[in-house]
Amino acid sequence: MPRRQFLRNSALLAVPFVLGGISLPAAAAYVPPTRTRGTTVLSVKTYGAVGDGIHDDTAAFQAAINALPTAGGTVVVPAGTYLIDATKNIKLRSYMLLSMDPQAILKAKTNSAIRSYILLASNRTQVEIAGGQLIGDRDTHGYVTTSTSEWNHGIQILGCTNVTIRDLYVAKCAGDGICTGGNTSDLVITNVISTQNRRQGLSITQANNVKVYDSEFSYTQGTSPECGIDIEPDLTYTASNIWIENCRLNNNKKYGINIYKRVSQVTLNACTIESNGSCGVVTVECSYVTVQNCTLQNNSATGVQFYSGSNLVYKDSTSYNNYCRLGNKDRVDFYLTGYASKVSRDMLIKSTATNVTIGTNLFK
Repeated sequence: MPRRQFLRNSALLAVPFVLGGISLPAAAAYVPPTRTRGTTVLSVKTYGAVGDGIHDDTAAFQAAINALPTAGGTVVVPAGTYLIDATKNIKLRSYMLLSMDPQAILKAKTNSAIRSYILLASNRTQVEIAGGQLIGDRDTHGYVTTSTSEWNHGIQILGCTNVTIRDLYVAKCAGDGICTGGNTSDLVITNVISTQNRRQGLSITQANNVKVYDSEFSYTQGTSPECGIDIEPDLTYTASNIWIENCRLNNNKKYGINIYKRVSQVTLNACTIESNGSCGVVTVECSYVTVQNCTLQNNSATGVQFYSGSNLVYKDSTSYNNYCRLGNKDRVDFYLTGYASKVSRDMLIKSTATNVTIGTNLFK
């Protein structure tokens, strides 16, 4: 399926999905690195997984993973609906591939925990998660208050190195679709749809060298910040060297992407950022952020807001009908190098932002 068709299909996910009848990621342009692992191949079915959507298969998954030898290997998940206790997690190990059939669904059991994850990799290396669908319990979760349970994620990656997540659909989590932190490095996310999650499609906290390709982060709504992607380290920590390419960030309750404090060296390249409930891109107290070759359109507030930070670049991009909450604004297409007040609906540069470079951009 061509990339454009994939994006059109995934946009249909604005309506409630039916398991088994949803759009899944297509073949991606970017080829992720091959992680190191042994040749052993085990099936979760061999270790007692049923996959009927009723039986709790958590222990069977963990038994298969634990049975891998020291050199690691591959754990195969055939098609089926596997009920997973996210309060126990499926704990991944080093040197392994979790290989899921496209119609393998890992469905979180309803719980009322403040913190839970369907898949957890903590202080591991050479891990790959490929294929399948992760479905959270956001619609049935037992929330203590409306602000709790924001840490109930589809995938949590903590303190890991050399990790790949690819060809995956993750939705309906009470927290994030995917979250990483704990000084993770060399994380690749490619060909993923993360949609209808409650807090973020993707959160990047304390991490370095993160690459995100050919993916969609959409329809986030439920608890703040409600962004497609949120790059926001916890206090005193940092995030750096982040590349986001050919991704779609759309229809999120707040921003398409929030780049927030103690973050450096971020590039958004060839992304489409549209129809978000506030701004498309926002930077706050970060440095060396480049937005290039992107399309920003139909966002409710400003397309790009450089609120604060330094060494910020916006170039070679296209803007159309941003700040649409004020009504549509038709205009003759024009190119502009630098900033002018007539494009303030598309770009907002606060006085707290320094060393800002505005290249040549197209405005429609």
